[in-house]
Amino acid sequence: MEQAAETKYKAHVAEYKKEIVKELVKLINEHPIIGVVNMENLPAPQLQTMRAQLRGKFFMTMTKRRLIKLAIEETKSKKKGIEQLEAHLGGMPALIFTKENPFKLSRTLQRSKSPAPAKAGQTAPRDIMVNKGATSFAPGPIIGELAMAGIKSGVEGGKVAIKEDTVVVKSGEKIKPKVAEILLRLGVQPMEVGLDLVAVYENGIIYPREILSVDEKEYLSRLNNAARWAFNLAVEAGYPTKQTIQVLLGKAHNDAKNLGVAQNIFDSGIVETLLGKAEMQMKSVKSAANFE
Repeated sequence: MEQAAETKYKAHVAEYKKEIVKELVKLINEHPIIGVVNMENLPAPQLQTMRAQLRGKFFMTMTKRRLIKLAIEETKSKKKGIEQLEAHLGGMPALIFTKENPFKLSRTLQRSKSPAPAKAGQTAPRDIMVNKGATSFAPGPIIGELAMAGIKSGVEGGKVAIKEDTVVVKSGEKIKPKVAEILLRLGVQPMEVGLDLVAVYENGIIYPREILSVDEKEYLSRLNNAARWAFNLAVEAGYPTKQTIQVLLGKAHNDAKNLGVAQNIFDSGIVETLLGKAEMQMKSVKSAANFE
């Protein structure tokens, strides 16, 4: 019954839609890296500019979500885990096809973004802050307007000055109309115009935005810290590896030597230390007993 319904549905699909799905299937099968971008709130002029800048680095296509899902369904037998991309087809989705590394793709798209003013109703991508300092405004109603946006201000040198750094919108919150207006007047552009990379598929693995946007320097710093902590743990636990064996042998040698000295165990490696220890003890006794 379901198969018959599906067959009937396909029979009524417009031919051009079938061609779109067919082309998507071809692109998915030919490219190892498939990304999902959200084109929502991206003005057409900026989109055209970005496509021109990034031409040759990847191929991007935008169509209806339903057609993308159909293409994904047709390729999941060859592309393991590709169906997981469906969960990331939000907003106005488009697919990016490339042979670039997913993280390199993310960096390329991030660098191509440009700052933009905030609009009422938009969601803050991160905490939006207004920094302390002087403004170009003369004293007047602007002070009350800043206060309505939660910004403390005063008059310094004949101009309105913001008294302290203030987070006016927290990450994930909607931007209120008055706040958007104040940010525009202050020249604060907290938004970014560009292709919003949501997720990338590679060899059965889905890399979400949170992973792709990890700062490289921070990532390397964490790796170095993890390696150092693992090394210290292995040494403390006495776990021999290629990296720890020399340190462990040196530690064992010192521990054995200290034990031998503490217990007065005569051995060729510590006999001179024991004789020196005995001499110091003898001198201490001599001094305590006041012997000549």
